[in-house]
Amino acid sequence: MNVYDFDGTIFPGDCAIGFAFWCMNRHPKLWFTYFPRAIGGFIQHKRGKMPNFRLQSAMFSYLTQVDDFDEQIERYWDKNEGKIASWYLEQQRPDDLIISASPACIIGPIANRLGVNYVATEYDREFGVFVNNLMYAREKSRYIVDQGFPVIDNFYSDSLADTPLALCAEKAYFVKDNASTVVDWPELDKATKEKVRKKIDTGWNIHLEE
Repeated sequence: MNVYDFDGTIFPGDCAIGFAFWCMNRHPKLWFTYFPRAIGGFIQHKRGKMPNFRLQSAMFSYLTQVDDFDEQIERYWDKNEGKIASWYLEQQRPDDLIISASPACIIGPIANRLGVNYVATEYDREFGVFVNNLMYAREKSRYIVDQGFPVIDNFYSDSLADTPLALCAEKAYFVKDNASTVVDWPELDKATKEKVRKKIDTGWNIHLEE
């Protein structure tokens, strides 16, 4: 079984943010009811005053305000499905697993189009709350172990925050250049490991370019 992160790995950019702008452009009220809260949450998080799960809750909150969600998410993927990385499509297998911190309601439709399995953050669009833990960093590896998934042959991600899951795989690969280049997972020296640990604790993705 091969396991893939989604955003920045097999899809350039962040689909939850991309879909937010898609919805704001089609429902202009969101620029006033959602966007200021999202920006405020980002600033608070950057200042260390808001934990990651609260930031993500604020970032996902637009989903509670999109009455035509089912229509919009299909239209979004009609427009953006073609951005899936060509290197991934060339090696895709039926038993692939996508695991992502983005909401399952956004990841699910594209995973179904690709015909692969997925695990993502369960977000209740009616009440605006997480149904399970944010599927980020350690939570990904914890989920894989707790659910008794088969051995991971290969793991792919664009973020060193996914190191806990990379360590569960027989082989791990690092994706860079906006989901276009695949290299071996880096050997981490002591200083980098400490940087990764701090980034995981604060909820920020960490990339080799940082």
